[in-house]
Amino acid sequence: MKKLEECMKVFREMFQQTDGRVFFAPGRINLIGEHTDYNGGHVFPCALTFGTYAVACKREDNAIRMYSMNFPDKGMVAFSLQELEYSKEHDWGNYPKGMIAYMKEAGYPIDHGMDIAFYGEIPNGAGLSSSASIEMVTGVLLEGLFALTIDRIAMVELGKKVENQFIGVNSGIMDQFAIGMGKNGCGILLDCESLEYSYAPLELKDYHIIVMNTNKRRELTDSKYNERRTECEAGLAKLNETIPVKSWGALSEAEFEQYKHRLGNEIWIKRARHAVYENARTVHALEALKRGDIQEFGELMNQSHISLRDNYEVTGKELDTLVQTAWKLPGVIGARMTGAGFGGCAIAIVAKDRTEMFIREVGREYKTTIGYEASFYVANIGDGAREITREEQL
Repeated sequence: MKKLEECMKVFREMFQQTDGRVFFAPGRINLIGEHTDYNGGHVFPCALTFGTYAVACKREDNAIRMYSMNFPDKGMVAFSLQELEYSKEHDWGNYPKGMIAYMKEAGYPIDHGMDIAFYGEIPNGAGLSSSASIEMVTGVLLEGLFALTIDRIAMVELGKKVENQFIGVNSGIMDQFAIGMGKNGCGILLDCESLEYSYAPLELKDYHIIVMNTNKRRELTDSKYNERRTECEAGLAKLNETIPVKSWGALSEAEFEQYKHRLGNEIWIKRARHAVYENARTVHALEALKRGDIQEFGELMNQSHISLRDNYEVTGKELDTLVQTAWKLPGVIGARMTGAGFGGCAIAIVAKDRTEMFIREVGREYKTTIGYEASFYVANIGDGAREITREEQL
């Protein structure tokens, strides 16, 4: 809580306010089901215990003032309730600004300005959803400060709208859903087409999840993320000339093999192969967990990475070095990239008594191969976005 105390101190000093309320939204990892969310398939993410804090209070006027401890060089971002358009000069501030704009547009009575100080524990560009985290912490602080009654899935959908329309990233709903709906100790199996979901306890016993950060910064808007989505949509449109299919997630593996030749484009076939088979892997992974078979779960993670490398082509040298080194080490059940790829993070399920050896060996190989160091964190699975009570702050 030391950083939270610093954030509260910054809030008091920057805004000369003493009555700030504290809100939190976690980061997320996706255990399996990558690039399936916008393809109408299943994902299996979970919320982390670290994320983004916001200390906030209402003002008497319409002014909105925001400050991020992560971007001190940007200074204070200031605008009014009547100035909620995207502004390049507001940089990181466009994420909370977009959430304010779309919640107001949706009819929620946001009728006063605010002072807000943010602090994010999630490395920017690491693929652990720092942007969705700041969107969702803004959602819950608006809910709290203005005593709004808002369905949590409606808030999640507004967060996705910010990402897609305000920021311009053509991403799916997984990140906001995992962060908004996370549950301590559980993963979430989410059908991204219907938004049906179920919680599954992650009982890893003598193992835990280690996050491996390439420290290669990834910008979704600057990457080939939108290109991959366009390729999937083009392939689906071509298939619909033959049979009506709503999404790649609606197609079984057998149906894909039956109709793939109709696509007539090898790139589209590879992208679709990943989307269809990854969706099936994700459902099988949950079944394996329910049986307590973490060995099979780990093997499905490995298959996921291979497909992301060979069919979807979103891994790269940094992620492949981390994952392929992890595969060789004793005590590792499975490893794969997580997030959009092109840098960011990978995850591994590792025996607790092998953790130090794992970090040392993977770290050494990564630095030798890539030339700079990776970072490692043990991932603890926590609850979703919420207000932090005064009792929790103590």
